[in-house]
Amino acid sequence: MLGSSTAWFLSSNPDFNGSILVVEKDPTYEACSTAHTNSCIRQQFSQEINVRISQFGAQYIKDFRTNMGGDTRIPDLTIQSYGYLYLADTEGFASVLRDSHKVQVAAGAGTKLLSAADIKQAYPFYNVDDVVLASHNLIDEGYWDGGTVFEWWRRSARGRGVEYIDNAVVGMTKNAAGSRVETVTLASGEKVAAGHVVNASGPRAVLTSRMAGIELPVEPRKRFSYVFSAAQPIDGDLPLTIDPSGVHMRQDGPSTYLAGCAEDIDLPVDCDDFNIDHSLWEEKVWPSLATRIPQFEALKLINVWAGHYAYNTLDQNAIIGPHDEVENFMFLNGFSGHGLQQSPAMGRGMSELLIYGEFRNLDLSPFGFGRITRNEPFAEKAVI
Repeated sequence: MLGSSTAWFLSSNPDFNGSILVVEKDPTYEACSTAHTNSCIRQQFSQEINVRISQFGAQYIKDFRTNMGGDTRIPDLTIQSYGYLYLADTEGFASVLRDSHKVQVAAGAGTKLLSAADIKQAYPFYNVDDVVLASHNLIDEGYWDGGTVFEWWRRSARGRGVEYIDNAVVGMTKNAAGSRVETVTLASGEKVAAGHVVNASGPRAVLTSRMAGIELPVEPRKRFSYVFSAAQPIDGDLPLTIDPSGVHMRQDGPSTYLAGCAEDIDLPVDCDDFNIDHSLWEEKVWPSLATRIPQFEALKLINVWAGHYAYNTLDQNAIIGPHDEVENFMFLNGFSGHGLQQSPAMGRGMSELLIYGEFRNLDLSPFGFGRITRNEPFAEKAVI
């Protein structure tokens, strides 16, 4: 998603006159994070720049056809704005929600703080006995069709001359000073001259950066998704509810729901590990769902899959921009579960760096690699 966003924004900018090669390890996209996403967007973040990124993303999605040049083949898209609902069961987490709420409102988000009684009035199906405070935003927060955006970015980029190849990068050579990547070696044996290299390889980011001699604090972390139906469906839409148990749930269709979580011990996994721990549903997910929504006591599991976060272990925020020594090696990594929703702003930002050498719209410099070198986290507290 992020590589194709960059390719599209570059190729659609009249100030760009270069060539673009996208190397896809698996053009079926069967194992990529984009294919396993829950495809949601929110403005409830603790850092203002993340709020701004999502606001641009929401505008981009809702005006997708116009933003893609008005091509009548491109569908009109919407955001199913049932909102994110963060539930705090401790005063400590409630304080975090209050602080984040101030940031969000100052940036123009529609987030509201809710008491347990407020929640019960709006959504009577919840058990709120343990809830101290909640935050909710019904404006531009919810589900959107990320697959369609991905498809049209690729299709349009190809139409503008971007070359996509079925191959894999297996090595890189640098100049004598070590300050630039000169060539990229492909699995097929070909060597490609590199003006810039954009590392948009998701959970495999560090495997790519090591080819240029660079360490990166990004690792694959497994996340599980469950689609289910209820014997007694709730009346009305289910917000994307972030439960204190670590389980989240949302509406997934007229009569189905989606839940997700990490394992209790969240460790890095192999990039090819998509094995499913079936005990997690029985021991953690289902009990959490039934506790929060008593009508979910009787459920039927329809589907389950595992995907990977490209998890930034330093601060759970993106890394974008050049390396401080290998100047033409560009990072687009470490989104920690935010990649799909941030892809419009991040692809645009990367294209600005490559064309102009600076960010022109949103200042994304807080996400620069320099903080990694300095070990200075730019922490995002609202990570699911």
